[in-house]
Amino acid sequence: MSIAPSSISAQQKARSSKPKSRLARITKRSVNAVRQAPGWSAGALLFAGMFALPVIAVVLLALAPSDDIWAHLSSTVLPTALSNTTLLLAGAGFATLVIGTASAWLVTMYRFPGRTLADRLLVLPLAMPAYIVAYAYAELFDYAGPVQSGLRSAFGFRSPADYYFPDIRSLGGAIVVFTAVLYPYVYLTARASFVQQSVCVLEVARTLGRTAPAAFWAVALPLARPALAAGVALVLMECLNDLGAVQYLGVETLSASIYATWMQRGNLAGASQLAVVMLGFVVALILLERYARGGARTHDTTGRVRAIPFEVLTGWRGYGALALVSMPFLAGFVAPFAVLARHALFHPEGWSPAEFLAAGANSLLLAGIVSICAVALALFFGYAARIAHNPITDAATRIAATGYALPGTVLAIGLMIPLAAFDNRVDAFMRDTFDVSTGLMLSGTLFAVTLALIVRFLAVALGSVEAGLHRISPSLDAAGRTLGASTLSILTRVHIPILAPALAAAALLVFVDAMKELPATLLMRPFNFETLATHVYG
Repeated sequence: MSIAPSSISAQQKARSSKPKSRLARITKRSVNAVRQAPGWSAGALLFAGMFALPVIAVVLLALAPSDDIWAHLSSTVLPTALSNTTLLLAGAGFATLVIGTASAWLVTMYRFPGRTLADRLLVLPLAMPAYIVAYAYAELFDYAGPVQSGLRSAFGFRSPADYYFPDIRSLGGAIVVFTAVLYPYVYLTARASFVQQSVCVLEVARTLGRTAPAAFWAVALPLARPALAAGVALVLMECLNDLGAVQYLGVETLSASIYATWMQRGNLAGASQLAVVMLGFVVALILLERYARGGARTHDTTGRVRAIPFEVLTGWRGYGALALVSMPFLAGFVAPFAVLARHALFHPEGWSPAEFLAAGANSLLLAGIVSICAVALALFFGYAARIAHNPITDAATRIAATGYALPGTVLAIGLMIPLAAFDNRVDAFMRDTFDVSTGLMLSGTLFAVTLALIVRFLAVALGSVEAGLHRISPSLDAAGRTLGASTLSILTRVHIPILAPALAAAALLVFVDAMKELPATLLMRPFNFETLATHVYG
């Protein structure tokens, strides 16, 4: 009796398919079992509630009955603060969009002398806090500064009435300062978008008769719109959060008004009402960013993705391109650094080594604690969203990530209210029960300022951690579960070693942001606790 080869092949395929289908069923059951993790969902919801507490506290205090504070604020403080804030955001947003996009397009699409070095140097202004650049620009462009002194010496002017020079201590000066410091946000997002675009769509536009500039406007710019919207949104959030630069330049924004109302006038309720207005700005910026993204519906549909054929610029065109991309770096980093270096070299009497070392040690301590805690919480939220994928966990993760959108002044008010209430209740209980005063246990302590910075910068760490987790195949979780490992064991033995580069990058980003943060640190720090940011501000 002979058996047809085709029947043998069919039997072999059937036998080989059984283990595969069994493994698929096991994998599916394992993944479903991993997702049923109520403990992780409950923990994520608990932490999210803690991070939402500042917003809730600010809104409740603002809505509480007061002695007609709102009418006074709306007629005196609010009009000027609203108009200045709106004009500052519009001016800085437009200028950074133009400079960041143009620089990214030149560096991506053209080759010219010094292009590689310029690509690295264009991001350096992010290392300069805005208030430091404001101090340096005021030193350069004030009446007694080197620029105006040089003009008077060159043209024989004797007084300010003899010539016109823009006032750096103004709204226009603030726009210049923020543009010089924050354009790298747009540059980085635009550069990443241009690099990822396929050259095929640009070639199609050229074959249809479009010139290179026309192809940029018609094809490349719409494809980069979501990335540009994200970069500009970061710029606007930073402008809204700033306190040191606008105060020094004499621009009354919402952030400066909140600080003055709370710390100088002693009116916490009025500061809370201004903070609610600023929260409205934040919500409007988030909605505007999503609208500008257009749901990310503009995308490249071709499967043929090739490297961009760079156009080589030689001669005066190449050096002209280098000059154009060098100007933002010179304005945002070289000029303020030169001012700081000059003062450090020629005015050593104003520098106290003991104060500097103490402030530096405090900054390192605070930034180190914040980065470790923020990365640990980001890992918790990212892993909870991975193994307990449900609406509750997803909503908790998104709530926890909204802290970056809260300006430091709003965050400080929102945390100070519940912390002070807790301290007062504990102190009253201890006095009534044991006749012992506990004083301030949380308010005005290192815990308070650490919590404020963790809430503010958790989103920075969460973005890096989530990106790393998305690159890890779910089959690793399923394999661990089939071998009897718990979710915590899989996290510590599998995911954390794989995520080590992403965790290190997240910690570095949070560390740098915490070192530079001024408003929340200034308002929440303990007495006689100076960081480098507050020491320079003072």
